[in-house]
Amino acid sequence: MQTSGPTAPHVDPALSLPDIIEPGLSILFCGINPGMQAASTGRHFAGRGNRFWKVLHLAGFTKEEFRPENDRQLLQYGYGLTTAVSRPTARADELTKAEIQAAASQFELKIQRYAPRYIAFLGKMALSEMSGKRDIQWGLQAADFGGARAWVLPNPSGLNRGFSLDALVSAYRELRMAIAASSRD
Repeated sequence: MQTSGPTAPHVDPALSLPDIIEPGLSILFCGINPGMQAASTGRHFAGRGNRFWKVLHLAGFTKEEFRPENDRQLLQYGYGLTTAVSRPTARADELTKAEIQAAASQFELKIQRYAPRYIAFLGKMALSEMSGKRDIQWGLQAADFGGARAWVLPNPSGLNRGFSLDALVSAYRELRMAIAASSRD
């Protein structure tokens, strides 16, 4: 039997993308869910078109641009990585709203347990569904999430054509500068 159109790569459902996390991080960057490449390699932001590592470096978070296989080095800077939903998909819009909402309580418990200063959601989708708020703005949020200051950044996925590299860098730099300023207070 022939099928029409491309098929998504198969990822064993037993595979998961491990968090890069430890207690008391300055920032925990939170993707919506693992992409197929990230899930199959076990490395965050491993997709060819993902701009996360480049943006992080250009915004001043790291001294050099990391490669996905060096993702654990973020801990040396006081940063970590997680996803709101563990199921990998080719595109985040393949997740259902119910799936994101169902993950909310366990995800919030994770944030409470690890107590980062900031949780940086990469895109509005996860926070919107988890909080039930539809009018999410970019930047610092009025309400904390799991005891951490919540910040919303544009998603660095190559599929997100709404933000140029320069716009992403500017948005991420704003978070870095806000955290640096709050550390001096």
